[in-house]
Amino acid sequence: MTVHIHPSWLSVLAPEFEKPYWQNLTSFVKSSYTSWKCYPPGGLIFSAFDLAPFDSVKVIILWQDPYHTPGAAMGLCFSVPDGSPRQPSLRNIFQELDSDVGIKRIHTDLSDWAKQWVLLLNSVLTVEKWIPASHQWKGWEIFTDSVIHLLSESKEHLVFILWGNYAISKKDLIDSSKHCIITSPHPSPFSAHRGFLGSKPFSRTNEYLHIHQKSPVIWW
Repeated sequence: MTVHIHPSWLSVLAPEFEKPYWQNLTSFVKSSYTSWKCYPPGGLIFSAFDLAPFDSVKVIILWQDPYHTPGAAMGLCFSVPDGSPRQPSLRNIFQELDSDVGIKRIHTDLSDWAKQWVLLLNSVLTVEKWIPASHQWKGWEIFTDSVIHLLSESKEHLVFILWGNYAISKKDLIDSSKHCIITSPHPSPFSAHRGFLGSKPFSRTNEYLHIHQKSPVIWW
């Protein structure tokens, strides 16, 4: 399995890769991909870390784990390849994008956001086909919690977008005196109408970036 991670991430995460849990996690993932159908494809597991270099990250969007349906997961949270059906949460994200900043986005592939240094981070990076949360508590959460804490400690004036109770539970890893934390209910159909729609995360992000002299994200 060949994975791709930007060199800047490899450098700062090198100590993490030496910890015992990481060895157990990688053994589990390799075994799972050999024995079962898992997502995303092996080469895309670290896409979020490949497209958004550590040195440049300015926005973090956090979700729980990848899509477990065929052809959807691509290593970037909420993103699906262009031409694939829009997942329900992504439809609501696009609805809010239109309402918030007037953008009627067509592309379901969010790689362009990642290339503008938006880290589209799943807390768990892999999943077994048709079985949501099947790779939870295998070590991924330790890894991604370390990533969130590292970004919070190493940088200033980042925007952390936390949608839903699971993502919001990560607030304690973030220094709110240094960063902007935007929270709301999850964009899933079960909760979007309880406060996600109308929360204006896209304009709020760009307002904060502008105040701190960072380039806005072009959300098209």
